[in-house]
Amino acid sequence: MISPMNICLFSPEECHKPLDLRDERAKHIITVLHKKAGDSFCAGIIDGEAGTATIERIQEAEMTSPSGKSYKGGLMYFSFRPENDGKPLYPLTMLIGFPRPIQLKRLLRDMAGLGVCSVYLCGTDLVEKSYLKSTLYDQAECRKMLLEGTVQAASSHVPTVKILPSLDCALKLLQEEERLYGNSPLHLAMDNIRAEGSLSSFLRQRESELQENGCRAVSAIGSERGWSERERNLLEENGFHLLGMGKRVLRTESAATVSASLILSAMGFL
Repeated sequence: MISPMNICLFSPEECHKPLDLRDERAKHIITVLHKKAGDSFCAGIIDGEAGTATIERIQEAEMTSPSGKSYKGGLMYFSFRPENDGKPLYPLTMLIGFPRPIQLKRLLRDMAGLGVCSVYLCGTDLVEKSYLKSTLYDQAECRKMLLEGTVQAASSHVPTVKILPSLDCALKLLQEEERLYGNSPLHLAMDNIRAEGSLSSFLRQRESELQENGCRAVSAIGSERGWSERERNLLEENGFHLLGMGKRVLRTESAATVSASLILSAMGFL
């Protein structure tokens, strides 16, 4: 199955090389977009410029694998013309407790689709410990999932991802990054046990602040069992407002998508 692509992304090096016809991007261009020599398609450089690629020629050939099996292969020659800097990422960091591994791909794809600038995945006090052993919780694997969401969103800039063993480590790293920026973001933590108010009401009250140039925000979402009392205290000690999103208990991936959407809307991006 060929994944949907609304833009074909290449590394800077790939832009100067022909594309193997067995590559998923070549399959998408030919099979889904029905492009041929002389046609153009949306393209971009990963974490860089976006623009248009034009197919110069498609060279098919009968190939032989190392095992001696023959197959149809070849190369697609194309040129890339940059046209803009690509869609910028938004100044929202999502700090998310490890979700079920089966939901991780959807969660990261949606975060990239929404355009958040970074995702922190961390262990929590109440997370199912078996999740920590999943091979999906790997920086390179998560980067691939975010790249898929970026392509779906027709963007070229991929959110950064960091995988941390605990909320304590995540908050410490956030503090280090905040010192580099020089200004503190608005800290929001979703919680349905000790919320001081609703996220929607809080955002309405702070809308003008959120739309100021240079404003950044962090949204923290617990794992499926939520935050422990220790973690709630830790979040508050680090300047987080504990906020609710209604009486219903949401899955981690649903809570992340809803909170990100509400915050980005209040910031004026959606």
